[in-house]
This record gives sequence, C-alpha cells and structure tokens, in this order.
Amino acid sequence: MKSVKIQLSTIRDVQNFVGIATAYDGDIDLSSGRYVVDAKSIIGIFSLDLLSPITLTIHSGNADGLLEAIKPYIAE
Repeated sequence: MKSVKIQLSTIRDVQNFVGIATAYDGDIDLSSGRYVVDAKSIIGIFSLDLLSPITLTIHSGNADGLLEAIKPYIAE
C-alpha cells in the first residue's frame, strides 16, 4: 500500500485523473478528512474538498506505473 498527496485543481484534471485511474486494475482510494471515495468515481471525487491536496492510497504492490502516470497531479 502506498499513499501520496495529489492536487486536482480543475474539472479537466479530475477527468484526466479518472481516465488514468480507471485503466489501473488495482483498488485506489482518495481521502479528504474523514471521507474516503473510490478514485475511479468522478462523482465521488467531486464530493471531496478539492481546494487542498487530497490523499491517494493505492492498495496494490504494483503502484509504480500508476504513480508515474499521475506524476503531474502529485503535490510536493
């Protein structure tokens, strides 16, 4: 399991992120505060507070490919 902070600032960012996440076979969650949603759900993502970075949790051992694909969204 790996966790990173990401920032999705625009509607286009959310759409692109969901497209990348959907292509990934493993389970991925996004969390903001006490809320946790499926990272493959556009509606779920829009229910989170996107004004600040949110936590992406990958529940799979093979996370490197996904992390490389979402590199533009990783908040550093």
